[in-house]
Amino acid sequence: MLKQAIERRLGAKGAKNIKIIRRAIDPRDKTRVSHVLTLDFDIAGEKRFYRKKNITRPERRTYTLPEPCRMDIRPVIAGFGPAGMFCGLALAEMGLRPVILERGRRVSDRKRDIETFQRTRVLDPSSNVQFGEGGAGTFSDGKLNTGINDVRCDYILRRFVEFGAPDSILSLAKPHIGTDNLVIAVKNLRERILSLGGEILFEHTLTDIDIESGKVTAVHGGNEIKIPFTDLVLAVGHSARDTFEMLYKKGFDIEQKAFSVGVRIEHKQDAINRAQYGDFAQYLPAADYKLFTHLENGRGVYTFCMCPGGYVMAAASEEGGVVTNGMSCYARDGENANAALLVGVGPDDFDGTHPLAGVKLQRELERKAFAAGGSNYNAPAQTVGDLLNDRPTEKFGNVVPSYRPGVTPSDMRKIFPACIYDSIKQGILAFDKTIKGYADENAVVTAVESRSSSPVRITRGKDSLESIKYPHIYPCGEGCGYAGGIMSAAADGLKVAEKIALNTV
Repeated sequence: MLKQAIERRLGAKGAKNIKIIRRAIDPRDKTRVSHVLTLDFDIAGEKRFYRKKNITRPERRTYTLPEPCRMDIRPVIAGFGPAGMFCGLALAEMGLRPVILERGRRVSDRKRDIETFQRTRVLDPSSNVQFGEGGAGTFSDGKLNTGINDVRCDYILRRFVEFGAPDSILSLAKPHIGTDNLVIAVKNLRERILSLGGEILFEHTLTDIDIESGKVTAVHGGNEIKIPFTDLVLAVGHSARDTFEMLYKKGFDIEQKAFSVGVRIEHKQDAINRAQYGDFAQYLPAADYKLFTHLENGRGVYTFCMCPGGYVMAAASEEGGVVTNGMSCYARDGENANAALLVGVGPDDFDGTHPLAGVKLQRELERKAFAAGGSNYNAPAQTVGDLLNDRPTEKFGNVVPSYRPGVTPSDMRKIFPACIYDSIKQGILAFDKTIKGYADENAVVTAVESRSSSPVRITRGKDSLESIKYPHIYPCGEGCGYAGGIMSAAADGLKVAEKIALNTV
């Protein structure tokens, strides 16, 4: 079929070596939902044909690691999320044997700790949805779609497949690994680093940096590990609040950064499928969505990390706070769809000019959610019908909240200031015009989604990946304000690894 379609479209014969590069579904016309394919192929007499048609064939871009100029160092990486993993992988494969500090546990142990928290409500502040091998993205949907156009992205996808991810991610327009597969890929990536002489110290947090006469001399991984300084990668993740505080006290240049807060919204997945695909829903995989609106009050409201057939996760990393996140397995076969429904906030919303004022706002909302949920790690939840009518929820309808350990019927006005609360309501009504039934009275919102991105940026020098304050220290990835998801964080990690390997100064 593809051969015939290519030859019909081009008016030529002899199409061969056909590969699907990208596949997507276009549901805009509900009477004619379409598969959209991007193909790579060869055609007989290719050069003559393209010259006749005045067509230039796109180049196939590839990425390879550079030959390092430096072999006498062992860089230290703080954090083993996407940025730290791919930075560590690249450094190890270039022969630099990195030492990696990760405050949490191995992914298998971390999975047990998360299940224990869901069952017993006993939180481990160092091993949870935010912290541990693989970073916060491990217990999400493993989404690998990104807005960046970087040759490193194809390299990252192929390495994930090498380490155990399904090869479908190489062609899907919105690739996802699924938490169940990502756990395997993360473990195998770790083993590759170790096999090349890298070292990974789990349950070791970057606790201190020694500075003498304005120069960094050593880094500390807890109380018992002191490592002489050569190069340090700060891939600490967006929830490393204690690390941000330590770096601020050490004189690092840290800026406030806009981020977003809001709720997780859940609908029946079947309802989203019907709204997106119409009569074709029974033939197609679980539908997703991505929505944005700019309100008259100046706020942007959007959906993020949509998890088809997924679950709302308990994602707290500090005692006395409730945080939500979303997760799907590869099959995406859960009963509910969920997504973060977020409202943009910035320095004007923060209490003061302190660089960590955004952290303070996050923490305040998380503690209010903890109290509204019953101070037992239940999350406060409200039906959309009650939210839109400004009344507390007493019982739920046909959308059963998926958050564990449990939810408490509540009122979002107990948690959010009026400007955020009203924006959430307006956003739902706006999105109902795009997806019929989005404002279904039985849909459920669960609070609070506060960790969608970092509230700080640790500044780099102009045209440099190094800290503006100290040379050979590299703020990296999402936590330091330079990425927004697994792919962009991993790509930033690769850029930093290249810089370290080639930096002869």
